[in-house]
Amino acid sequence: MWSTESMEPEKAHSQRSFFNKVDVPDHVHYIVASFVFIIGALGITGNSLVMFAFYSSKKLRNLPNYLIMNLAVSDFLMAFTQSPIFFINCLYKEWVFGEMGCKMYAFCGALFGISSMINLLAISIERYLVITKPLRAIHWSSKRRTTLAILVVWLYSLAWSLAPLVGWSSYIPEGLMTSCTWDYVTYTTASRSYTMMLKTGRELERLGTQVRKSTLIQQKSIRSEWKMAKIAFVVIVVYVLSWSPYACVTLISWSG
Repeated sequence: MWSTESMEPEKAHSQRSFFNKVDVPDHVHYIVASFVFIIGALGITGNSLVMFAFYSSKKLRNLPNYLIMNLAVSDFLMAFTQSPIFFINCLYKEWVFGEMGCKMYAFCGALFGISSMINLLAISIERYLVITKPLRAIHWSSKRRTTLAILVVWLYSLAWSLAPLVGWSSYIPEGLMTSCTWDYVTYTTASRSYTMMLKTGRELERLGTQVRKSTLIQQKSIRSEWKMAKIAFVVIVVYVLSWSPYACVTLISWSG
């Protein structure tokens, strides 16, 4: 009887520590909710239009576009699984979907987020081969290889996103405690090694972005070269500005 009663407060304390509230003004949550709603709506609508265009036009169904289609699918699923839940939590000013909901939310975020990044790398490599080695690209290009590339993207992403569910790091609430991600704050060997390995994997996508920059400027006309170079420059700058603050925070936490 004593042990049962003593376990209940311990369990309740564990739940409270897992879903602690952050002491910030309510308007902070509502501002975040507004941004999440806008980004989610744009992500769902924009990627839906890309998928609709792909399936409604046979001209678009060439092999390189299958990678773009795969990117649109992963981005759509990212927005669809993350934004509504994040938005609701911001309105309640805390995580309201329980520990299992947190793990599933973070798992989907990791799966679709990593797949989008690695898909960008695959597109960059494909563009690099087409521009710098056109004859080899024709020889290598096939439905089977494209399917294999897409499969590798998803298997790679699945392996990373499953790892915290089976003991390599874990999924916990983060930030304002209205979203969940992998544990980059706990000072354990498992959590720190997972964070470092995941950051190393994300550097691959940055490398792919640099490859895209170096190949886009090799187009035929000077006007096209400058136009594509400017687009590549904007993509790189936006990517770095978007990810660097988050990467810095996770690495600061990782270092203790």
